[in-house]
Amino acid sequence: MFNEKDLDLIQARGANLETIQEQIENFKNGFPYLNVIKAATIDDGMIRLGDDKAAKLATDFDDQAFNLKLLKFVPASGAASRMFKSLFAALEEDKIDKSVNEFLERLQEFAFYNSLSKLIGSETADYKTILKYLLTDAGLDYGSLPKGLLEFHKYGSKTRTPAEEHLVEGAKYANSKGKVNLHFTVSPEHRSKFNALIESVLASYEAEYGVKYSISFSEQKPSTDTIAVNLDNTPFRNANGDLLFRPAGHGALLENLNDQDADIVFIKNIDNVVPDSLKAQTVIYKKALASLLVSYQEAIFAFLKMIDGVKMKEVDVEEMAAFLENELCILPPDGFDDLSLEEQIEYCRTKLNRPLRICGMVQNVGEPGGGPFWAKNADGSTSLQVVESAQIDLKNPQQKEIFDKATHFNPVDLICALKDYKGQKFNLLDFRDPKTGFNTQKSQSGKDLKAQELPGLWNGAMANWNTLFVEVPLITFNPVKTVNDLLRPEHQ
Repeated sequence: MFNEKDLDLIQARGANLETIQEQIENFKNGFPYLNVIKAATIDDGMIRLGDDKAAKLATDFDDQAFNLKLLKFVPASGAASRMFKSLFAALEEDKIDKSVNEFLERLQEFAFYNSLSKLIGSETADYKTILKYLLTDAGLDYGSLPKGLLEFHKYGSKTRTPAEEHLVEGAKYANSKGKVNLHFTVSPEHRSKFNALIESVLASYEAEYGVKYSISFSEQKPSTDTIAVNLDNTPFRNANGDLLFRPAGHGALLENLNDQDADIVFIKNIDNVVPDSLKAQTVIYKKALASLLVSYQEAIFAFLKMIDGVKMKEVDVEEMAAFLENELCILPPDGFDDLSLEEQIEYCRTKLNRPLRICGMVQNVGEPGGGPFWAKNADGSTSLQVVESAQIDLKNPQQKEIFDKATHFNPVDLICALKDYKGQKFNLLDFRDPKTGFNTQKSQSGKDLKAQELPGLWNGAMANWNTLFVEVPLITFNPVKTVNDLLRPEHQ
């Protein structure tokens, strides 16, 4: 199937033949569906704090943060091109729909209006000129930039990009002893532009918020790209005969996260930001969830140290099993009670000694994507999982009914603890479920092909983490999917 040239290419990308062959088997056999048991709802797999308790926990975190290394991890490689889909259709095909009309009518309300109008130089420009200067390299080139570099919000005569809003957020809740660590995952072609932006604004934000930033960047590793195949599952080849590899979705960022060194990591998408006037609840709930994470981590560490330090009795194991079931929502497999004491201890140790995450969940407002569920694991246990629709057999009426009953939605609001009870970093790659990827059909140069995505960062890549779901206010979730989303009150 592979010749010497192929093997050299695979090696040059940092990949290995065994992984490529596994990917081809996944094309042939597909991925199994996840068996969801029920949706996680308030008091049945999901915690509701309420504003008073959230405020108390946030205050607690201000004290806890002093002794912790904090990191804000921002996936920022997404291109903005999809934001402007209707505008591109107007520019290239003269297709004017309702969203294009709204964009043109309210043009002056966008944060980027001043930058755009300076380039155009005329208030009476026709729509084609406006769109050309907005979308192409004749002007702002927004159609080619990542979302993180676009002007999103106005502050008087100044504007902020999402990257800058994350700097501000970092100062407000990821600040330990005046140090703020931020890590952006970016595309190679945009890295220099991110660097230039950060260098130009960093000093002013440090002065305004009285902090010192440590900013780092990484790119999706070529070794995480997956091979493309023809519809008959043979390797797809370009016109020159080379194998084709494709980026494997946000699940590839697990490698980037695994390279970070921090006690607590806040993960939030680049476009989910609001102006300062609406940041207060986001900051309170971020701190509250982080404080909750610390308290659960302390309880887990206490049990693990107990396993290491004393000869455990049956009553101790019962206490641990109850904690796993009632607090971490991990139900044991059938036959657990029949295991020997040593086997039960080992089961508890395995389940406790894992990375820990709290996932903020917002009430379901019809957004596409994943949600919080109880799901069956390969070892027969049941636990909380973020589940995407592609992982569920929606043709099965019972599974579809469970999926449709989800009351909450995953806004990618994660707070993670990445170290074990001895202070050592977990190898996060050991805790993913490789059977939670999925195959899609694409095309290249007019030829159909099949592509494969790795287990998603917040679902399959974290399938074997300890997981807690906490309800967070809807105002903390304000993604920008289309340019007109910036006209919503939350972004004005």
